[in-house]
Amino acid sequence: MKKMVTMILLALTLALTGCGYNDFQRLDEQTKSAWSEVLNQYQRRADLVPNIVATVKGEAAFEQETLTQVIEARAKATAMQVTPETLNNPEAFQKFQAAQNQLGSALSRLMAVSERYPTLQANQGFRDLRVQLEGTENRVTVARNRYIQAVQAYNILARSFPTNLTAMAFSYAPKPSFAVQNEAVISAPPVVDFSKDKPKP
Repeated sequence: MKKMVTMILLALTLALTGCGYNDFQRLDEQTKSAWSEVLNQYQRRADLVPNIVATVKGEAAFEQETLTQVIEARAKATAMQVTPETLNNPEAFQKFQAAQNQLGSALSRLMAVSERYPTLQANQGFRDLRVQLEGTENRVTVARNRYIQAVQAYNILARSFPTNLTAMAFSYAPKPSFAVQNEAVISAPPVVDFSKDKPKP
């Protein structure tokens, strides 16, 4: 009897391996890990915003509308609750990504406007924050690209035969990725490098 149970367990193990079950486990964990890194970099960017805003507020007559847009975009981006289920919910994923894109765009506009203020550009604290922001945007881009690659590998497995049968049996649905219209943003982070002197508009 024990021998028969052992053989059945062995047969089940081989069947699960052959149908991609273990690959689903591995790739699912890879996508979660890649997404965690995206979230870490988004948080890093959000943490820079209060210091940037505080520095910019010290500049007389700075455009308040631009500053307000950054503050509101950060509030919206950080207010959204992200759970592991977000990765399996295309609608929630899209809303979260839209909020992050809005923050990135607002920060990009803020940095562009700051060029009009020579004293702000000469502020060492602002220059340091600008460098940190540029580095963070680059890290966001790298992290998002890694997530895209992880999701692509997972989704190919979920949609290919015969592993798609395993996906249906164990409820491994394809995961949402960044929308095509966002790929230009993903590959080109906001330009925040003002190391070269530029004439005022």
